[in-house]
Amino acid sequence: MSPRMLDCLAEPNAAALPLHALRPDALAAFLATLPADQSGFLRAAGFTAAAQQIMLLPGEGGVCAAVLGLGAAQGPACFGGLAFALPEGSSWYLADAEGIDAAEAALGFCLGAYRYTRFRAAPRAPARWRVDRAAPAIAAALHAAETTWMVRDLINAPANVLGPQELAAFAAGVGEAAGATAEVITGAALERAYPTIAMVGNGSDRAPAVAILRWAGSRAGADAPLLALCGKGVCFDSGGYDLKPSAGMLRMKKDMGGAAIMLGLARLIMAADWPVRLVLRLGCVENSVSGHAMRPLDVIRTRAGRTVEVGNTDAEGRLVLCDLLDEASGEAPALILDAATLTGAARVALGPDLPALFCNDEALAAALQEGGSTVHDPIWRLPLWPGYESWLSSPIADTNNVSAKPMAGAITAALFLQHFVGKGIPWAHFDVYAWNDQTAPARPEGGEAQAMRAAFAALAAWHGARAKG
Repeated sequence: MSPRMLDCLAEPNAAALPLHALRPDALAAFLATLPADQSGFLRAAGFTAAAQQIMLLPGEGGVCAAVLGLGAAQGPACFGGLAFALPEGSSWYLADAEGIDAAEAALGFCLGAYRYTRFRAAPRAPARWRVDRAAPAIAAALHAAETTWMVRDLINAPANVLGPQELAAFAAGVGEAAGATAEVITGAALERAYPTIAMVGNGSDRAPAVAILRWAGSRAGADAPLLALCGKGVCFDSGGYDLKPSAGMLRMKKDMGGAAIMLGLARLIMAADWPVRLVLRLGCVENSVSGHAMRPLDVIRTRAGRTVEVGNTDAEGRLVLCDLLDEASGEAPALILDAATLTGAARVALGPDLPALFCNDEALAAALQEGGSTVHDPIWRLPLWPGYESWLSSPIADTNNVSAKPMAGAITAALFLQHFVGKGIPWAHFDVYAWNDQTAPARPEGGEAQAMRAAFAALAAWHGARAKG
């Protein structure tokens, strides 16, 4: 398994048809430029330039152009339905692109063209998009699309082919291809360095692994700011002894979504070659049931020395992250970001489309929210409410891994993680769903790289601000 190349791009010199993207207020002027038969056809067909409305224009020998309605919508999703709405085998280019972001259009087209094809071919091939791949903005958009495809492929992979060792090896390969040094820690070394990850993995015959990538930009000195990324890579989550019901277990191959998203973010940063240092840590593990699995009310001594009573074996994601956050904090990074498919409570609060953001730094939180808005990768901030801290108390350990109350589960999970973040270090935690329940423009059903582009845009702005002094 390796990152796929985009198969929805036409060759630079390929013959292609024009696609006109229109907002309703531009429709009349556009119709006036067309031959009478074509403008009459669009009027008779009821084309109003509503969002996702697509019409093919007839011409000599068949189709000569297409028109896409944008409505009032913004962002890549405007172009996300084209790949499978336009005729199979056809190639297209964006015509009359004044006022339209060509890079955003390319990104949206490619995001919508994705299908998971490892075990069966897609019902049909996508149409193809012709772009100027040498243009910097276009090249960046295509790399973002390719990285999103990589993240989606990882999340969509069934657990029998993507276990902890396979995920760690894949991450190492991605890092090495980008010039990073990679280390995969297993066995006794993992048990010593990451006791909570070892405890979570004890129940599975597939041993846990921690993948670590270290990278520095070509212009980064020894004192360049350090960015630390951490991801939850639970390749399958049965719930352990607190076993999930079958419906709750059905999609648990996606429980490594946080690791996939942080790997994708690392790949974007390395390709951008910022003058920074980067360390990515992924906790790759399977939460299973066996005679060796952790039990309810077991007590774990974490890497930080803090003891944790296991109130629920299905709250394993925070146990995977806590050792990673502690180790990351020990290197005094400029900031820490983590992502995890951590709680159902976040989905109850925000639904599947909005990842929950928790952050201990107002400037970082504002940058992340602005980044999500700018690139149309939405996130929503929830509070690290200290009043709920006591809900994690334990009578025999420093803390419990779950709250004593059946409320605010996403908040108490984030409060648990905060214990392992070094004092004064800006930190943000994304509680993601990492899945599209149904196909929508630019978002096919299945795994999704939620918050990845938002985080990259925010870090780009942060890096730019630092560079200016």
